[in-house]
Amino acid sequence: MTTSIQGTASKRHKAAPAVLVLEDGRTFRGRAYGAVGVTFGEAVFSTGMTGYQETLTDPSYHRQVVVMTAPHIGNTGVNDEDPESKQIWVAGYVVRDPARVPSNWRAKRSLDDELRHQGVVGISGIDTRALTRHLRERGAMRVGIFSGNALPDEGTMLAEVRQAPEMKGANLSAEVATKEAYVVPAIGEKKFTVAAVDLGIKGMTPHRMAERGIEVHVLPATATAEDVFAVEPDGVFFSNGPGDPATADHPVAVMRAVLERGTPLFGICFGNQILGRALGFGTYKLKYGHRGINQPVQDRTTGKVEVTAHNHGFAVDAPADKVSDTPYGRAEVSHVCLNDNVVEGLQLLDRPAFSVQYHPEAAAGPHDAAYLFDRFVSLMEGQRA
Repeated sequence: MTTSIQGTASKRHKAAPAVLVLEDGRTFRGRAYGAVGVTFGEAVFSTGMTGYQETLTDPSYHRQVVVMTAPHIGNTGVNDEDPESKQIWVAGYVVRDPARVPSNWRAKRSLDDELRHQGVVGISGIDTRALTRHLRERGAMRVGIFSGNALPDEGTMLAEVRQAPEMKGANLSAEVATKEAYVVPAIGEKKFTVAAVDLGIKGMTPHRMAERGIEVHVLPATATAEDVFAVEPDGVFFSNGPGDPATADHPVAVMRAVLERGTPLFGICFGNQILGRALGFGTYKLKYGHRGINQPVQDRTTGKVEVTAHNHGFAVDAPADKVSDTPYGRAEVSHVCLNDNVVEGLQLLDRPAFSVQYHPEAAAGPHDAAYLFDRFVSLMEGQRA
């Protein structure tokens, strides 16, 4: 929920005062970064030192104000190759020391200019370490960024923040997903057809599948089971996306139809939560979530530890210490986060279906989890055989 006023001069815009107000009343004062105006969302922090373009354009960040823990942001500017979607999705952006001059051979413009052009309200010059520690202790919460030369008093700003919608109970997938189906052709020889349900898909995800000879039919979040099967897919994919998985009854119903048919299935992030619900498990909101590109996860099927890219504030409530009986056969937790033992992956033992809570496409890296796309290919090969 953002309104903005475009600055006409870069120096004037950067000098504008700005205030960040958390719903518990703590405030941080700094300078405007990006568009000048007002924005509201859920305050979350991301621990990645690189890949800010991928973060900004990830639809999973819809309605979230992202705090970057790395102090220097914008050093490489903005290019036209790295965005994961057609627009910036974050509700607001918080940095400590923005680059004054970008330096990279691919840069087309500065990050500040791009944020301003797309109307994204941000703040710079605040102690992002103190803000991150506060969110770790108190949890992710609603926040507002206010900037300009005529700021309201703190009481008014706090009241407006507390009136903003919460993330819990938010149904957001349809707001960020494609409205029309489209096809990403296989690179080289076509080997398989996959129907990908777009709940907030990142551009690199179908590309990773296309690299493996998969023709990907990307379908809207509102696609029915009939729409999925009309593609005659060798496999079905459920993407990442924003919002509370407890509200995603329609994708859960579609996934159950896929499980009934026994078509190979792969889900990531929001898709992992959808699989959890389809199997009968619950979901819950994490205190402050996992976001960034340095999260350690163990693949319990191999014992391998991966450094992975995350962006999720909800998790699946499934027992990690035993095999569970579900309407679709036995299921087990396949991956766990080594920081807090949160469920990071599920797999069925009697049907060709699995999911992970993180992002194996990871355009900005790391690439430890790229093998999961190969695992999906193996499922489809096995089914075909």
